[in-house]
Amino acid sequence: MPDFWLGDEGLPISGFIIRAGIIYIYMFLLVKVLGQRSMTTMNPIDFLFGVIIGDVLGEPLADGEAPLPGPMSAAAFIVGIHLFLSYIALKLPRFRRIIEDEPIVLMEKSKILHKNMSKAKVTVDQLMMDLRLSSAIDLTEIDYAVLESNGQISVIKKTKHEALTPWDSGNEPVDKGYPSVIVLDGRYVDGNIKKKVSRSWVDEQLSLRGYGSVKDVFLMTVDEQKNIYLSEK
Repeated sequence: MPDFWLGDEGLPISGFIIRAGIIYIYMFLLVKVLGQRSMTTMNPIDFLFGVIIGDVLGEPLADGEAPLPGPMSAAAFIVGIHLFLSYIALKLPRFRRIIEDEPIVLMEKSKILHKNMSKAKVTVDQLMMDLRLSSAIDLTEIDYAVLESNGQISVIKKTKHEALTPWDSGNEPVDKGYPSVIVLDGRYVDGNIKKKVSRSWVDEQLSLRGYGSVKDVFLMTVDEQKNIYLSEK
């Protein structure tokens, strides 16, 4: 009888079907171990993981003589490496910046930033398409358009053009602007702090809110009106 587990030169179709079922269930379990993650938020490490796993586990499905234990063991090892790198990226912002692209502002106050467009390799046609998909047809209504690390463009409209805003009641709204992360995982984000505030201002705001140290804060953002969002660890 042909051995579907260790491989056989004359492996019948039924053997390949059994192998396909085993590999499918095995890959499903591997994905469950890795945890839930949207396909639209894949970073380079996720992409490499998918390519390598597909190649490793695809060999036994194409070659009946190839044994199953070897590729399955290799896949488990790759999952271990992937989990380790994901953990390092979670704990070390510098390493995370290596594997994940930083968001790029493509539009600011209705003005297209040509240098950033060139840096992001985004054409005007592509930008316009994504703006239309975000229901932002009138460029004068856009406060910020940002190319996110997952490749999608997010749009922040000016306050007076948002649905059901104070503008509809005859009140003059104030544009909040683009919120910047100034504290992440207990660390100052100096690049953003220099653009909007100062370290002393950040420390003062944390003290006013009862935080003894920046290490107590997981996330802190501030917009152009100095509106603050805080999330503690």
